[in-house]
Amino acid sequence: MRKALLLLLMLCFSTAMAQNCKVSEGTASWYGGKFHGRKTSSGEMFNKHKYTAASRDYPIGTYLLVKNLRNGEDVVVLVTDRGPWKKSRIIDLSKAAAEKLGFLEQGTTRVQIMPLFCVVKEDAVGEQEYEEIIKELLNTL
Repeated sequence: MRKALLLLLMLCFSTAMAQNCKVSEGTASWYGGKFHGRKTSSGEMFNKHKYTAASRDYPIGTYLLVKNLRNGEDVVVLVTDRGPWKKSRIIDLSKAAAEKLGFLEQGTTRVQIMPLFCVVKEDAVGEQEYEEIIKELLNTL
């Protein structure tokens, strides 16, 4: 219960950082391998086993709901780094997040991105999906 309260507080702080509820669509890629254990723009060490992302558009510390538009899978990630550096891509995801979204083999996929506070604020999730979001938030810590 204490962890759930901590996560909700973190979610509230990320709410203040994200500017609006704009939904973005575009191409996502993933990174892992040689970056595992290196320092990110947030100062944290990159861990390819956690649900994290690099974004040019969202502030570091923002939780995002990322949905794979090809298969409907989704994942909650924490923005911990800057990127991607290829202009044709809108987000770089950790290996774990790419695996959850089901595009590890392909390398890229079409995604939809929304700040998590927008999803929760709009009561757009049911109880079961809310529990899944909490589990995914725990994997960003």
